[in-house]
Amino acid sequence: MSRYMVTSALPYANGPLHLGHLAGAYLPADIYVRYMRMCGNDVLFCSGTDEHGVPITITAEKLGITPMQAVDKFHTIIAGDFEKFGISFDNFSRTTRPEHIEFAQSVFLDLLGKGHIVPKDMKQLYCPDCKRYLPDRYISGTCPKCGSEDARGDQCESCGTWTEPFELIKPRCGICGATPETRDTRHWFLLLDHFQQWLEGWLGGQSDWKTNVLKYCYSWLDDGLRERAITRDLAWGVPVPLEEAKGKVLYVWFEAVLGYISSTREYFAKAGKGPDEWKKYWQNPDTRLVQFIGKDNIVFHCIIEPALLHGLSNYTLPWNVPANEFLNISGQKFSTSKGTGIGLGDYLEHFAPDPMRYALAVNAPESRDSDFTWLEYQSRNNELADVLGNFINRTLKFTASKFSNSVPVADLDMTLLNKAGKAAEEIAVLMESFKFKKAIVAAMELAREGNRYFDAAKPWKSLKTDPEQCAVTVATCLNLCASLAVIFEPFIPFSMEKTRRMLRLEKLQWSDAGSALLKPGHGLGEAEILFQKLEDGFETVMNKPETSIKAEEKEPETLEVDFEDFMKIEFKVGRILTVEDIKKAKKLYKIEVDTGDKVRTVVAGMKKHYTKEELQGRLVAVVCNLKPAKLCGVVSHGMLMASDGGSGVFLIEPGADAKPGDTIR
Repeated sequence: MSRYMVTSALPYANGPLHLGHLAGAYLPADIYVRYMRMCGNDVLFCSGTDEHGVPITITAEKLGITPMQAVDKFHTIIAGDFEKFGISFDNFSRTTRPEHIEFAQSVFLDLLGKGHIVPKDMKQLYCPDCKRYLPDRYISGTCPKCGSEDARGDQCESCGTWTEPFELIKPRCGICGATPETRDTRHWFLLLDHFQQWLEGWLGGQSDWKTNVLKYCYSWLDDGLRERAITRDLAWGVPVPLEEAKGKVLYVWFEAVLGYISSTREYFAKAGKGPDEWKKYWQNPDTRLVQFIGKDNIVFHCIIEPALLHGLSNYTLPWNVPANEFLNISGQKFSTSKGTGIGLGDYLEHFAPDPMRYALAVNAPESRDSDFTWLEYQSRNNELADVLGNFINRTLKFTASKFSNSVPVADLDMTLLNKAGKAAEEIAVLMESFKFKKAIVAAMELAREGNRYFDAAKPWKSLKTDPEQCAVTVATCLNLCASLAVIFEPFIPFSMEKTRRMLRLEKLQWSDAGSALLKPGHGLGEAEILFQKLEDGFETVMNKPETSIKAEEKEPETLEVDFEDFMKIEFKVGRILTVEDIKKAKKLYKIEVDTGDKVRTVVAGMKKHYTKEELQGRLVAVVCNLKPAKLCGVVSHGMLMASDGGSGVFLIEPGADAKPGDTIR
């Protein structure tokens, strides 16, 4: 068993968070933590809100409240949204807590005493319109290196270069846009150049870190580390613990990175454990410190924080910092202020957390920026329904209908379960390499394998011709459902908790994947739909909270087709993936059919002629290019071909060698 200290970047408590935040630092951390816990490791996951600095005071002024009222408000919102999304922090703290303030001040004094911090007189930009000294990040101007006009006084996000306010071309106040003036003041500086040589050697040993992280680090080291002011002339922040520095506060980039340690100390204090328990995670060489951040935080976690920890001596240094790139929306950076953000709370008002967790994991910006679209989200949501949800539902429904809702007595087909065990081993390697995107794709492929197995075995047929083989199929598929509940747990925990409840299984370990967890005679719970499919236009509900995403139901429409149109109709082979009842429809099924190019929703009057189990997995002939028709509230995008005579209605079934997408001529 290994010990892990896992952190996620402390978000500013100056507003609700958006999906870009979730994708960058919090969802990947939670996936990793949940996986590591399932492997039996000792894992502590801490973070908290960053509640000091100018962004807080500006927000408070806009809202007409005090900074403390502002951070109280947004800490509550942020913590609540994290909980609803299943981000499983052991402790989510705040940098305004006395424990953090005292710890940050003690670190300042420690480094001051060791000569790593010194006072210096300096010139600082002051905005006469705002009547305040401007922190580096609230000074804007043109980058002297790349020419970007949106560089800040501490960093240019376009090229990643460290900047100083006086280096910027045509500096302006980042708050009001006015031209600032220069004033004299005294501040305390962290002598980062003290740590240049040590950082070069330490980073040189991190060969397994992400390339993008090391590239950022070396760009700063190549420029040479310089002393940086770590105090500010502000009223809101951690007071500098020196009489001669009265009225000054510690700059947030110095004290905020210490919030991980203070959050850990707070966790053990609240638990009533010994005062030194936190040291197992922060002062022990056997602990692996893993810090999840976005790329804009690399400098703080890979240069500044290690320098501080090394300067303090005997502190755990980062074992890995798997920083992500940015998640954009329609090609633009997520930004609530610019109207390009989708808030976590706004999303959660209308949709479940797991489909978004899955969509963001598949589209994670692990090595380059990725783009979020509602179309992509719809596709991933429906993939969950069509593949994973379909396999679990069809297996449990068939068991309930044909085997009295209990695991049949049968030998298992270990070929399939061995595939699950092997998949779990491969996914474990990916998870431990922070390749969550590839891991979730591999997990979904195992669910697809389950559907292929179910289709090939045709238990609805073997039930009549070979009941023993049917029992083998069902028992094997049920145990694969249990393995999928293990493998998908870190990614979509709410849905897998529901799956375990349906399977009547307790909490599972990662090593359970591929095992025979469900013994013959094991009773099952009631099968429920895990994921609801989304129709086109579903996202409009985000702008109209009072509108249901379900279309209004009305009487079936009659579709008239003349002969010339009929001659243009496209016939294809399809495979039925799912079959659902339609509320208040006595004859109709809602059927999802894979026709090679896409999965189509088809409404078919087959309820009197086929059970749902008899239809699932069947090859059928499909009319693909009829105009969509709404039947009992469901839009049908095709038609299944069948014969209708005195002996009954029979679906036209293509040959056994046909596959979805084949053209019928």
